[in-house]
Amino acid sequence: MKPIVIIPALNPDGKLVALVGNLKKYNLQTIIVNDGSGKEYANIFEILKSVFQCDVCVHGQNMGKGAALKTGIQFAAAHYPDGAGYVTADADGQHTAEDILRVAELLEKNPDKLVLGTRDFNGENIPFKSRWGNRITSLAFLLSTGRRCADTQTGLRGIPARYSDICLAVPGNRYEYEMNLLLEMARKRIPFLYESIDTIYLEENKSSHFHPVKDSLIIYLNIFKFSLSSMISAVADLSLFTVFAHWIFGTGPAGLLAATVTARWKHGDVLFASLFYWDFKTIFGLYPPQR
Repeated sequence: MKPIVIIPALNPDGKLVALVGNLKKYNLQTIIVNDGSGKEYANIFEILKSVFQCDVCVHGQNMGKGAALKTGIQFAAAHYPDGAGYVTADADGQHTAEDILRVAELLEKNPDKLVLGTRDFNGENIPFKSRWGNRITSLAFLLSTGRRCADTQTGLRGIPARYSDICLAVPGNRYEYEMNLLLEMARKRIPFLYESIDTIYLEENKSSHFHPVKDSLIIYLNIFKFSLSSMISAVADLSLFTVFAHWIFGTGPAGLLAATVTARWKHGDVLFASLFYWDFKTIFGLYPPQR
């Protein structure tokens, strides 16, 4: 089954109706998440449901884009278990049906990779804050993960169904969720694929609900936390390796291999593994106990 399109929507207008109408031509099933929209927008969601046969999930109050994406993924996983994955898109007119289709097709061909719809920020029509905001975030992402990503802020993504549990476990309910998901995918060494898409900004992107100061601070704070966590983990791995190699396993080839494997194990299991290995060596006389 083709990937399922998931679109979070807060107080949408006719652009969402037009997008869904075009998606219908490509036989793409769409889930709309009404993230606490006002009652005056009820007719739009009714059109999406009755005319275009969209599934509409409803949040009684605004919970944030991240929470809406999780709701859509959870619904899709439960109701469309045979789907190849999920294509997330925005409701404000930034993504075309043709770009969504291309991302969906690339996802079908690559069921183990994260597909990112990537925009070109070098055009003259790109708002200043969007151009430099993305460049700074991409640099921070590179420094934190060692992975290049030209468009870390894209909302058009193809997510394989096999990563549903990862998506639902990633923290964050607002815009920081999308960056947190990228960081987690990078941490798990999941490959990224990039698909060029149109760069569309309508009226300087005024319809966006992104709060430049508050949401940006949360995003950069999470990048910093990821970097700090990675640094602490690296120091812990190196320290444990040194202890295991010099005090437990020895510095021979077998000892270095055992020290490397054990140091990279879950740190909570390290002590048990070390003691077990030490007893194993002692019992079978591989290394006589130190006296």
